[in-house]
Amino acid sequence: MAIITLTTDLGYKDFYQAALKGSILSLAPNVTLVDITHDISAFNIPQAAFVLKNAFNYFPKGSVHLIGIDSVFNQDTRYLATRYKGHFFVGSDNGIFSLLFDEAPEEIVELNIMQDLKFLHFPLTDIFAKAACHLAKGGKLKEIGLPVEDLEEKMSLQPVIERNIIRGSVIYVDIFQNVITNITKDLFTRIQKNREFTLFFRRNESISQLSWHYNEVPEGEKLCLFGISNHLEIAINKGNASGLLGLNVGDIVRIEFYP
Repeated sequence: MAIITLTTDLGYKDFYQAALKGSILSLAPNVTLVDITHDISAFNIPQAAFVLKNAFNYFPKGSVHLIGIDSVFNQDTRYLATRYKGHFFVGSDNGIFSLLFDEAPEEIVELNIMQDLKFLHFPLTDIFAKAACHLAKGGKLKEIGLPVEDLEEKMSLQPVIERNIIRGSVIYVDIFQNVITNITKDLFTRIQKNREFTLFFRRNESISQLSWHYNEVPEGEKLCLFGISNHLEIAINKGNASGLLGLNVGDIVRIEFYP
């Protein structure tokens, strides 16, 4: 079963998403199309990378992941297809691949598919759709592009580690308004060393206990836990943590370990 997933900032209001899907189905009528999301904020490359990075491993190897973020025509931007951990990714070389991959991909090609001039301003429905369908049908990367070695680099904000402190930041707010930070479970465990801790955020807010699930505290109470992404989350049981606690993407959080 051929699978093509879609991660875009096209939204649901306009016809753009439908045009993309129609283009793919015209080329590969039997493909299974899966929407990862079309609700990425416009041109928000880090947000798209976080969502796709936490989703693609749940799909079977051989799946093709089409990325439509900041993908309007730009003569200075390369269009790439890559193979990483048995999956294929098609998108613009705008830095998203460097955020998405933890290590170098097995293969990278710059697409040399002929551009249809009537789709010049919307390469998603032309070049990207053709590349994704080619790969979904079992085609080789080398048949649609020339090998390249490098990817456009985009740096992600990393936690700052001091002797007994981790300073992190909010990188994502999900549909439930849970606040997700850039502090991973591996980093927390490595610095914690089974010590007690306090998580500080905003002015006077703090949490000193790690929960295993959202319902571990009474409704309306705040908590922190490591969610499905293995990143530290701040949440309110059946509540709006981002809105009620005033936490948004880019805000700073701090963990202090004792003694």
